Amino acid sequence: MPKPKILIVDDEKLVRVSLQKYFEDQEYPVAVAEDAAAASVRLAEEQPAVILLDVRLPDRSGMELLQEWKEAGLPGAVVMMTADPQLDDVKAAIKLGAYDFVSKPLDFDELSVTVENALETSELRHQVRALRDEVRKRMGYHEVVGTSKLMREVMSFVFKVARSEAGTILITGESGTGKDLIAKVIHYESTRAEKAFVAINCSAIPETLLEAELFGHERGAFTDAKAMKRGLFEMADQGTLFLDEIGEMSPFLQAKLLRVLEDHGFRRVGGVRDLSADVRVIAASNRDLERAVRDKRFREDLFYRLSVISLHLPPLRDRKEDVLPLAEFFVRHYSQKFRKAVEGMAPELERILLNYSWPGNVRELKNAIERAMILEEGKKLTPAYLPIRVTAPAAPGEAGADAEASWHTLDDGRRVPHWEIPPGGTSLEEVERMLVEQALRQARGNQSQAARLLAVSRDALRYKMKKFRLEEVE
Repeated sequence: MPKPKILIVDDEKLVRVSLQKYFEDQEYPVAVAEDAAAASVRLAEEQPAVILLDVRLPDRSGMELLQEWKEAGLPGAVVMMTADPQLDDVKAAIKLGAYDFVSKPLDFDELSVTVENALETSELRHQVRALRDEVRKRMGYHEVVGTSKLMREVMSFVFKVARSEAGTILITGESGTGKDLIAKVIHYESTRAEKAFVAINCSAIPETLLEAELFGHERGAFTDAKAMKRGLFEMADQGTLFLDEIGEMSPFLQAKLLRVLEDHGFRRVGGVRDLSADVRVIAASNRDLERAVRDKRFREDLFYRLSVISLHLPPLRDRKEDVLPLAEFFVRHYSQKFRKAVEGMAPELERILLNYSWPGNVRELKNAIERAMILEEGKKLTPAYLPIRVTAPAAPGEAGADAEASWHTLDDGRRVPHWEIPPGGTSLEEVERMLVEQALRQARGNQSQAARLLAVSRDALRYKMKKFRLEEVE
């Protein structure tokens, strides 16, 4: 296996020639440059793993060059060289990302060891970048697609926040806007990317169990605690903890969470010893937390602690420019996943996607495309297999709606939607699925209320929810 390349940048010809011969004798490929301009050209051409860079060059300072390269994302390791080492220069070079600092006249044996160590560091960085790219792909946050001005602004802010030292971040937005994906972007674009990303939905776990999940428990802390268990804060040490639906957390746990955020200390359930963890906490909510604070349902001090850095994800209806790019992305994704030969979308499908308001946001669009892709057999994706709620006429006031044709007035004065069978047809099963989903949305996830709306038992509703995979409907 060939050895990695070394770039030598020095204005003294004797130094360049001596170093080149020394490392070529050790079978290293070597490139040389006599000034900053030539060094930048060689860097682009050769892609060296290690650069030996003189501090003083005839056209520019080596320190300036180092800063420029690092800002551009230089992958190699840099070893600075100087005949007049100053402590401030050493500190500045290390701060800018230099691997090491060596003095002239050079001790070649010492320099050889330094270069070997720098090469190991460079190779590790390469492996970490490759692993990080693979993790990003596997975690799926490449699904954050958006060309609208709103999303470009959001993502610009997200990347800035990710690379900051912010310890708490609050993400707000309607259900289905992709808060979990944004949390992953923040984690995997941060210096914590190599550590754990741990997520929990605060609304899905009872209060008594949520405390043990977050902080862990000692053996015997309660009936089923047969062994000590580490909590999510411990598991996320040096990494990121994502608290989804933070607005559903009980006041008791809100107080405990505030303590952790303030002094990084906590105790396991049943424990007497204080523990600590360095964790970036990202909280998310589709509720109006400011209103919850006014209504005394959420602690004001916790809200202000969480929202030191806050960002809001706009609903899909406010960024219609992103609908078709997202749909195209999902078509490509599911075409590959389901081994289909679907090459794009029919114009009629595009029109329907743009006219629909997408109350379930990106999640609803993704699910609709997935369903259609499973059933589609042609070369172009058509509206034939979209859910009926997407192809049905819109409600009054929505884009493309015809109020009299789309809505019907009952004897008691209520307005109810009047659907027509879409051009491609549909099935009774799909109509049933749509009604169950609509009832759950109207009841905001309350199954008893949704069952009453449909005049069925709660057990019957649960059967339908399982059948149609509607557990996440809110």
